Amino acid sequence: MIRTKFVIWFGLIALIAALFVGCKDKPQSATPEPNSVTKPQNNIDVNASVNAAPNPAVSQPTKANTAPKPTIENIVARRWGWNPAYINWYGKMAPDFTVTDITGKSHTLSQYKGKTVLLIFWATWCGPCRQEIPSFIEIRKNISEDKLAMLAISYIDFRSSTEGVKKFVAANPIINYTIITAEPDALPSPYNSIYSIPTTFFINPDGTIKFVTEGLTPLPHIKAILDAEQ
Repeated sequence: MIRTKFVIWFGLIALIAALFVGCKDKPQSATPEPNSVTKPQNNIDVNASVNAAPNPAVSQPTKANTAPKPTIENIVARRWGWNPAYINWYGKMAPDFTVTDITGKSHTLSQYKGKTVLLIFWATWCGPCRQEIPSFIEIRKNISEDKLAMLAISYIDFRSSTEGVKKFVAANPIINYTIITAEPDALPSPYNSIYSIPTTFFINPDGTIKFVTEGLTPLPHIKAILDAEQ
């Protein structure tokens, strides 16, 4: 009897609870806990979208190369280890001459009009001259012969001979520019008044002297002078 009453009362309580609570069509989504991370609803891979190729249908911003070319004045202001030389010759026609390289080939300076010319005065016994050689090798690798001529002249004296220069070049076959030996009085002024080496003349395609460096000139400065506006 007691058990039957208990079942009846339990059934009445369950029926009343159902009437008050009602039914839900969809389960309610759980609220994420504080510090939990939820994925984007469209499941985009953020890393993939960053690395994806740009959409050709959307115009992409272009970066214009607005950096001005260096000026000779700026290069001189930042120099170290070298100085400008033969300033009175800047803008004047480079005096012509004819010399013979160590392979027996003749070279006349004026034959290189239309090209930039690096006229390098050096010697095998000169430490700074030898230090510059890798820079000139790099220049020769990166600028073609139809745009740039490189003539490295070693004067013959009691410290240097044609045979000695040939041996030096043979021992350093990576040298990839023209090597010349000459008597000091075989060339006109200002080339015959060089008392400090290395000295390098930068000659414009029109045959005028653009600039002259005296002393060990770092590769970045050589490149900058070649590229500089006057």
